[in-house]
Amino acid sequence: MTEENVEVLVVGAGLAGLTATMVLAQQGIRVLTVDRHPGTSIHPRASGQSSRTMELYRYAGIDRKVLGVSKRASQGLRITIASSLNGKVLNRILEDLSEIDLDAATALPWGMAGQDVVEPVLLARAGELGADVRFSTELVSFEQDDEGVTAVLSTGTVRAKYLVAADGGRSPVRRRLGVPTEGMGTIGQAIGVVFDADLGDRLQPDITDLYYLQHPRFTGALVNTDIPGRFVFGTDLRPENGDKVEDFTEDRVTELIRLATDLPGLAPDIRWIGAWDIAARVATKFRAGRVLLAGDAAKVTPPTGGMGGNTAVGDGHDVAWKLAAVLRGEAGPGLLDSYEAERKPFAEMVVNASLHNMKQRMRTDLDLTGLPEPEDPIELALGYRCRSAAVVIDDDDPRPTENPNKPSGRTGFRAPHVPITVDGLSMSTTDFFGHGWVLMTADPAWREAAASARPVVTPRVLGEDFTAADGLFTDRYGIGPGGATLVRPDGVVAWRTVRGVDDRTSVLSGVLDRVLCR
Repeated sequence: MTEENVEVLVVGAGLAGLTATMVLAQQGIRVLTVDRHPGTSIHPRASGQSSRTMELYRYAGIDRKVLGVSKRASQGLRITIASSLNGKVLNRILEDLSEIDLDAATALPWGMAGQDVVEPVLLARAGELGADVRFSTELVSFEQDDEGVTAVLSTGTVRAKYLVAADGGRSPVRRRLGVPTEGMGTIGQAIGVVFDADLGDRLQPDITDLYYLQHPRFTGALVNTDIPGRFVFGTDLRPENGDKVEDFTEDRVTELIRLATDLPGLAPDIRWIGAWDIAARVATKFRAGRVLLAGDAAKVTPPTGGMGGNTAVGDGHDVAWKLAAVLRGEAGPGLLDSYEAERKPFAEMVVNASLHNMKQRMRTDLDLTGLPEPEDPIELALGYRCRSAAVVIDDDDPRPTENPNKPSGRTGFRAPHVPITVDGLSMSTTDFFGHGWVLMTADPAWREAAASARPVVTPRVLGEDFTAADGLFTDRYGIGPGGATLVRPDGVVAWRTVRGVDDRTSVLSGVLDRVLCR
């Protein structure tokens, strides 16, 4: 049998795997993605896109498409804790997205699309960019050596330089590598149900209306989807109380849905019933040689807070641009170590925040003794600080996040959003990012240094390439008239100098050598 050769093999075509595939293809990398399932997800399980996720999607040219596949996109989000849909409201966590003011942090809206409608957008874009994605194709085994990975698939053998494992929470790849996980582990089981019904005015139809239900008979959640009249219901399964998966027949889940909706005569059309573990765990390492873990293969988080899918997208993007830089010879292999250094602490904070949400919203009995207080979810999404060899940290502030509405422009953080004008068009500084290295400055003298840099660095000079309100750009970026900020392909500040420097060309070249681990 002929051995197929690619640069990267991605195992798993969920949010993490398809994002990695799309970005690798966009970067000109030969990528093959395989998934044992017959197609993309039919379950809208990971719904909602943070502004940071929309930023990454914008880099790939699909942000408008993602918004377009969800009629609920940017229309609103309500989160309620109640005994039932028409019962006692215990807490209104969020009434509307307008309560979250992010005008100073981003120009992009949140999305509300479900995983079932987002994955086809990712798949189509990956295909347009030249990626090869094959469903109904299973990874049977793999071996790695100093030069690459040999994978035996159900359809043949593939030789790749690197393998990205995005094969889910039970990740066979992670288990074959012998990489353990840490954290609380499995904290419960749940039954998920997708059903069609007319719920009348129980839920607001034009927004994402999410209810966490603390009913006397069960604990669960219910939310609408992008398909009118279709809903997702989840309820806890307690083995200690004698619950068994096989007990949750259509008749039983119908009874529970009636209790949840306060519609005793409702006859829901049950489309899907499935069991899954509620777990909190993070892999002890995200890289093992030439294999890198992404998405749920690297971490599993409770579904309270909508951070799991967004984290998977972030993983996929991060691992992809770094692999591409190494494969093109622009970076040393050490750049791949920055993937774990940056994404593992983020995953740990996401899991911790989700656990605290679960205790508040669903499992008041959950014992979180010893866990730290959670980080603010908005700061996690838009104000997280990357710390690794791929960033030149220039201060001793130990805090992992900052308020994105008051950006400092420091290294490791997202390069700040600043409203600008380019050729008469209103834009954001973030529109410059996502396609390579960018040097932001108010000093034209940096152009010569950028022109000599390898890889290519695109200079963006205030007053020449764009204009902004007086003092706003230099204030948010924290640089003076002669300073400069080097922004990575993921929109993160890798290095900056507040003031002008002598021999800009050698300084910039030395910085690139450092952050690209050359």
